[in-house]
Amino acid sequence: MLEFRTASPTAAQSHAILVEYFALRAAEFPGGSYTPTFPTASAFDPPTGVFLLAGPISAPVGCGGIRRLEDSPAGIRYEVKHLFLRPETRGQGWGRAILEELERRAREWGASELVLDTHHTLEAAGALYARSGFESIERYNENPNATRWYRKSLVP
Repeated sequence: MLEFRTASPTAAQSHAILVEYFALRAAEFPGGSYTPTFPTASAFDPPTGVFLLAGPISAPVGCGGIRRLEDSPAGIRYEVKHLFLRPETRGQGWGRAILEELERRAREWGASELVLDTHHTLEAAGALYARSGFESIERYNENPNATRWYRKSLVP
């Protein structure tokens, strides 16, 4: 079972895993034009957001966060950010576990929907989002690294 703990995205362990994530994305990004943006701590302060480290306290293997965006016509909207697992830990269902924990927390805070963006080259991520009930939507932000946008309704 994967363990989760909240952390500031600017804490040393969080920063280290985000550096690893951004370096991997930059190395694989088409055209070499990946633009990393490190998250601010305030965007992930409950209940407007949360940043999670996944795995043992001494050596997290993944991370992910949600942050509240401006409400949409559907209601309260949170965005999934920085969902990442170290490559050697993938294929065990842990990405789905992180996503489900983020969704659980968003529901606790009254979210009506989750949104996220990704790049079309992240095929495994796109498949995870589809299996988790996310549907393709029109662009909702100006992220230069994104080519696909998704939404999941949390309203029963």
